[in-house]
Amino acid sequence: MGIFGRFKSWIALVVLGLVWGATIPLSKIAVSTGHHPFGVIFWQFVVAIIVLGALALALRLRIVINRRTLVFYTILSFVGTLVPNGFSYLAAPHLPAGILGIIIATVPMFALIIALVFRIERLSPVRIIGVALGMIAVVLLVAPEASLPKPGQAVFALLALIAPFFYGIETNYLATQTPKNSEPITTLLMASVIGLFISGILVVVFDAWVDLSGPWEAPEWSLLMASILHAISYAGYIWLVGIAGSVFASQIAYVVTMSAVFIGVLFMGESHASEVWLALGVMIFGVVLVQPKIEN
Repeated sequence: MGIFGRFKSWIALVVLGLVWGATIPLSKIAVSTGHHPFGVIFWQFVVAIIVLGALALALRLRIVINRRTLVFYTILSFVGTLVPNGFSYLAAPHLPAGILGIIIATVPMFALIIALVFRIERLSPVRIIGVALGMIAVVLLVAPEASLPKPGQAVFALLALIAPFFYGIETNYLATQTPKNSEPITTLLMASVIGLFISGILVVVFDAWVDLSGPWEAPEWSLLMASILHAISYAGYIWLVGIAGSVFASQIAYVVTMSAVFIGVLFMGESHASEVWLALGVMIFGVVLVQPKIEN
């Protein structure tokens, strides 16, 4: 990859990270008034299909459907949206947006650990230190009488960690299993179609319907905006994995974290204990150390 390619990758990482980071406080608003996570995910898929479908039609993109791609789309819908978003939305009403953002920063650590297990990446002392710093940051957040504003929130912080674990699985899955000649927009479109079907079943089973027919207030508008931004950032993220590699792309969590923390402070009136800011600094340093060379 040349200098221009590296520059393009870094610019994309920053822009997509800012967009993705904005979805965290928006999603928190959407689920904090009682909307069920499965219902929110269902509408998220609906919006994604509309946005991505319109783009696919406008760009005349070809959708590849065969046995291999259907398996790929299905797994992607689970590890990229259904499972991580489900746990994130369960934890979101109980945690500040800034804490959720810091937790998301563990994605590169999980991505690296999974890549090492499957020998996709090489082990190095610097990366080990980076992963260790990520763990220290998590301890600073969830340790008894640490930085969380209310008792009992540590359980939800640990629950929220399931999301970056699955994002770590997703980055490696995309890097190693993406079919040749696949295209990010159509890939996410088909994963959303399958995800809509699965989430629709979950909505019925768990009576999780979110009614959007009434007057729209902050939660409904937040749901719409979060869904649109999620579709854009996710399609861009898949593209970034394809051109720069899985662990590099997972560093988007660095920008996502900064974006979520400062949006929470500036627009949601959040304030954090000194331990939270220390955890943020430790986590960012850990992400920097985990950073590998740009692949491909």
